[in-house]
Amino acid sequence: MTSFSSTDNYIVSDELALAVNAAVTLEKPLLLKGEPGTGKTRLAEELAAALDTPLLQWQIKSTTKAQQGLYEYDAVSRLRDSQLGSDKVHDIANYIRPGKLWQAFTAAQRPVLLIDEIDKADIEFPNDLLHELDQMSFHVYETGEQVSAEQRPIVIITSNNEKELPDAFLRRCFFHYIRFPDEATLRSIVGVHFPDIQKNLLSTALDIFFDVRQMPNLKKKPSTSELLDWLKLLLAEQIDAPALQAEQKQGGLMPMFGALLKNEQDIELVEKLAFMSRRQGR
Repeated sequence: MTSFSSTDNYIVSDELALAVNAAVTLEKPLLLKGEPGTGKTRLAEELAAALDTPLLQWQIKSTTKAQQGLYEYDAVSRLRDSQLGSDKVHDIANYIRPGKLWQAFTAAQRPVLLIDEIDKADIEFPNDLLHELDQMSFHVYETGEQVSAEQRPIVIITSNNEKELPDAFLRRCFFHYIRFPDEATLRSIVGVHFPDIQKNLLSTALDIFFDVRQMPNLKKKPSTSELLDWLKLLLAEQIDAPALQAEQKQGGLMPMFGALLKNEQDIELVEKLAFMSRRQGR
């Protein structure tokens, strides 16, 4: 059984490590949900690195079709070559472009296949991949060949929960929801990225960070990755704990707030709450 756990560069919870190892053992796709910025994509990268195996990343967009993951037939190039009198046109295989699933199925070493942000695509997209992900094979109609996995790739599928996924698709996956890290886990994550950060600065920054996340009606809660960006800016600008605490007592916006607050509604909300806090403190 694969034993994936935290490394010197990446911190995972015990529950997430268990989910990864279970999905690998069951040879089922691991479906990861969670807030943006909780490290879903990074997990696939770290798993591939831990197993010393290739990572194939399929970034899903609103226009992505399932067929593109299998292969694409380049009819335009074939027509152009035909007009130029090229001998290539006699073999249609010259115009078949393997997609990420094809590459994963035929890889010499068992790869990690990341299907990133599957909920970005059309609602039919997951259904169109049911057979391929279940049977690990598909038919190439233009050439008549059957492409089957020589060894089942480790499939990681991420979703930001923008839309519901079909039940038939969910049944074929091992599911894990990445809960937002608690303070202790965040401290461990920050320690990986900023091992020399002052304890007082980190404690003050985390207090502010969690206060912002707990504000009612916040449109977008700041994520782990945004916390790391904010801390990097605080360190670069040499903003220490007393300076942060002073801003907090004055009821103003935190320094470098653009790293944490990503839309004008949230900025206005924080400003309003800060103003009310100032008035109550008088």
